[in-house]
Amino acid sequence: MPFAVLVHGPSMAPTLRHGDALLVRRGGRAVRPGDIVVATFRSRPDLLVVKRAVRAQDGGWWVRGDNELVEDDSRAYGVADVAGRVVLRYWPRPGFMLKFRTG
Repeated sequence: MPFAVLVHGPSMAPTLRHGDALLVRRGGRAVRPGDIVVATFRSRPDLLVVKRAVRAQDGGWWVRGDNELVEDDSRAYGVADVAGRVVLRYWPRPGFMLKFRTG
């Protein structure tokens, strides 16, 4: 079942901006490097983040933000467990569905 999340902060700029609303899908096809995902870090299970999957590691994923100036990703917190894969942004442009699939 898909669920919605809001982007908070600049870590995924310029791909995503603060306030963007995303639709996230659990299950479906497996996560692949390059996918934008919603995840929690094992060292910070209370923190839900939107990041780009880089590589599978230790039964989870190494994830990074697209904004190289912000390091609140696996460089700081280690491996993350993916909760779902972002399939589209539906706000701020509800008429424009931007898909985030690779391959």
